[in-house]
Amino acid sequence: MRATEFYAPTLRQVPSEAEIPSHQLLLRGGFIRQLSAGVFTFLPLGLRVLRKVERIIREEMDRAGAHEVLMPVIHPQELWERSGRWTSFVPAPLKTKDRTGRWFLLAPTHEEAVTDAVMQDVSSYRDLPVCLYQIQQKFRDEARPRAGLIRGKEFIMKDAYSFDADMAGLDASFEKQFEAYTRLFARMHLDVLVVEAEAGAIGGFGTREFMLPTPNGEDTIIQCRSCGYASNLECAVSKPAGRAGVSPASKEAGETPALPEPRLVQTPGAKTIEAVTEMLGVPACALIKTLLYRAGDKFVAALVRGDRQLNEMKLAKLVQDESLRMAEPEEIRELTGGDVGYSGPVGLAGKAEIIADHEIELMGGAVVGANQTDAHLTGVRVGEHFTPDRVADLREAAADDACAHCDGGTLAAVRGIELGHVFKLGTKYSEALGAVFQDEHGEQHPMIMGCYGIGVSRIVSALVEQWHDDSGIMWPRSVAPFEVAVLLLDPKNEEIVAMAEGINEGLQAEGLEVLLDDRDERPGVKFKDAELIGYPVVIVVGKKAAQEGVVEVRRRKDKTEQIVPLAEAVATAKALAEEA
Repeated sequence: MRATEFYAPTLRQVPSEAEIPSHQLLLRGGFIRQLSAGVFTFLPLGLRVLRKVERIIREEMDRAGAHEVLMPVIHPQELWERSGRWTSFVPAPLKTKDRTGRWFLLAPTHEEAVTDAVMQDVSSYRDLPVCLYQIQQKFRDEARPRAGLIRGKEFIMKDAYSFDADMAGLDASFEKQFEAYTRLFARMHLDVLVVEAEAGAIGGFGTREFMLPTPNGEDTIIQCRSCGYASNLECAVSKPAGRAGVSPASKEAGETPALPEPRLVQTPGAKTIEAVTEMLGVPACALIKTLLYRAGDKFVAALVRGDRQLNEMKLAKLVQDESLRMAEPEEIRELTGGDVGYSGPVGLAGKAEIIADHEIELMGGAVVGANQTDAHLTGVRVGEHFTPDRVADLREAAADDACAHCDGGTLAAVRGIELGHVFKLGTKYSEALGAVFQDEHGEQHPMIMGCYGIGVSRIVSALVEQWHDDSGIMWPRSVAPFEVAVLLLDPKNEEIVAMAEGINEGLQAEGLEVLLDDRDERPGVKFKDAELIGYPVVIVVGKKAAQEGVVEVRRRKDKTEQIVPLAEAVATAKALAEEA
């Protein structure tokens, strides 16, 4: 491929809308262009990378025994109503009406569609197992698209779905997909970390995510420094900390005994943890944070220590009510008699289900809201002044917490990008949609399903996040748009042109993908573009080629350079490309 015949517009300035390296470099290098917030066009260079990512995924899916299909983008309302997700899926799908007034959605995921397709043809245990996959555009009405391809309104995913007759079959299908993911990410040179995770809006169990640790990730990974335990923050656990609550006179946790009896204190305007701690002179760990939620017709009071954050996903799993939401200010006033910021567990028995985090049981006298505006109670003790209906793990795990999976280990928190997600669906969709099979005894059972997703377009950004430096991208060979770039520094010198074209032909004969940069540009422009775009190997053909019969061969990932005879240029470049 000649650069003069290839569309690859680069930018010298960093676009103002791009905040992280991958977004900046993909725009500057001419890989993508933004059409709207969260909506991108893949230009030729970007499409070449995307197709290589897709090829690797397809090869490993085929190797794992999955079969490729292509499902519709628009799904009818009635199908999603049967699964119960027409109104509950988060983030909300993009929806539209056709000319007859019939509602459709632009699919954010394809559990309903694949189940409907399989149930039309599979009726016997002899037809199972089945595993189907597709690489398809998806759509989600993201409120805040960010970071280029990492979170958009339109994106490309690989999703696979397995159908089995029993749990043993599901376990086997899951393991095949897990191994395929391990292989394909290794082939892309992505240093992923497998973590425990939640299934989210899709549902399921046995969930694992393949995360790329990076400072610019949108997820938080909690990892033990000793035993290697790793989890998405959404479901990470830690040992409860045993620091006791303290009296208002104390500045440090645990220095003085708890107050003997609760005492009402006026705290005008102190609606936040920070304001209460400053006014009463106590640390945040001496407070009990009472967060009120509404689930259907009942209220739920979630209690965590004042220096902790409530994990809403853990609460939702405990309550098991899809309608769970934070109570409105007027609902809180009606329930407690006080404004937002002054709620507490004392006196809530019978009015709300009280669910306390394990750490609440370890507190001594604590400060709680008094359920009246501008007032708190001090010296409150669990089991004496209030009794939780349930005690469970409600808090977000945090850096430096004690690990719950080993003795002596502490947790670290790092950012990461979710690239893949594998989990077991069970019979959630097959039961809802009527996807059944007949066993060897003639009895009918719902098919047992698994779900396995990969963010294909997101991988392009993730690769850049891992493989870049101050000069640009450093693509691994397996996904590079071109494996070698030949820089022709003087396209007006016929002798140098002939040498560059000879090298280009020799590389192509060896099966390498080559870009011959024959543009009439200054050498400095070509060098900068080559580093920005990130070709794994660059051959510089300039005056030395004509005068001394040598060329310069550069390896992008470590910027090593070597001068080699013209006759050795192809072999040297091929060897370096194979190491990339």
